[in-house]
Amino acid sequence: MGLPKFTRPKGGHDELSSNLYVANCGPAVGLTLASIASAFSSYGIVKGVYPADESGCRVIVSYHDESSAQAALEALNRHPCPDLGGRSLHICYSVQRPLCQAVATDSVQVSLGASELNIPGIYLIHDFVSAQEEEIRNVNTQQQLGDLPSFVACILEKVPLFKKLDEAADVSLDQLTVNEYPAGVGLSPHIDTHSAFEGSIYSLSLSGPCIMEFRGYSDISSASVSDRDTESSDNTSSFVRRAIYLPPRSMLLLSGEGRYAWQHYIPHHKVDMVKDTMIRRGSKRVSFTFRKVRKGPCQCSYPRFCNSRGKTRD
Repeated sequence: MGLPKFTRPKGGHDELSSNLYVANCGPAVGLTLASIASAFSSYGIVKGVYPADESGCRVIVSYHDESSAQAALEALNRHPCPDLGGRSLHICYSVQRPLCQAVATDSVQVSLGASELNIPGIYLIHDFVSAQEEEIRNVNTQQQLGDLPSFVACILEKVPLFKKLDEAADVSLDQLTVNEYPAGVGLSPHIDTHSAFEGSIYSLSLSGPCIMEFRGYSDISSASVSDRDTESSDNTSSFVRRAIYLPPRSMLLLSGEGRYAWQHYIPHHKVDMVKDTMIRRGSKRVSFTFRKVRKGPCQCSYPRFCNSRGKTRD
């Protein structure tokens, strides 16, 4: 079940509610949801503590009655809280958003494995590289042009493991893109150009975790330009959304339908929700994307999405 979603009431801070919007408080500032619930229980029975947003530093404290919330607000708003390390909290009343708004935010469940994702052609191997091998992210990638650099040899040696998952997986790779993402920075929705690359795309996540989302359209003409600029849309009727958690050192394969017909992207979040657990992204995430350059026109089975036939969007 998705977490309740709350917002500040339009009436301002004086509109009574059994829910409190508490800023400067949450996992991102070193406070667990359990410790917050314990501190606020001094003023009444706490029904639950929920993330207020994706920042990790704002929460909703929900009481069973308005009088408890009022007592907590008067005691703790803009005052140091001894039970939370003396942190000064900023509190106002909060109300639950209408159901239609909450469902739009929670409409996609995050899968931990590719089998849960249920998109043909997408596979994920956890711990594809060791912690020691992960240190390749510290190399100066500007020093190498031409053939793939020698520091990725340990990765290329393991790529054939995907043959056990997908017999059609291409393991003869000749192109590498290295991207570094600061905390919270994501990737806009797109399908990698059909005419530029062959059918297997491998993405190795290093240093930090993230959520990757996918959009499946019945017709690529439904994927407007605006879709590429926003990860979440209130109008989800034109596409299907799926999401998967990519832990550090995992390798993702996009092939077949998942590569050719589904947009993929990384939401711009500093904190991701995975199975009702908040996971904060590290100070940076590095991705190594391996592809094979296409020599001729694409002959895939997805012509509606193929720029070789004039209809792709990247």
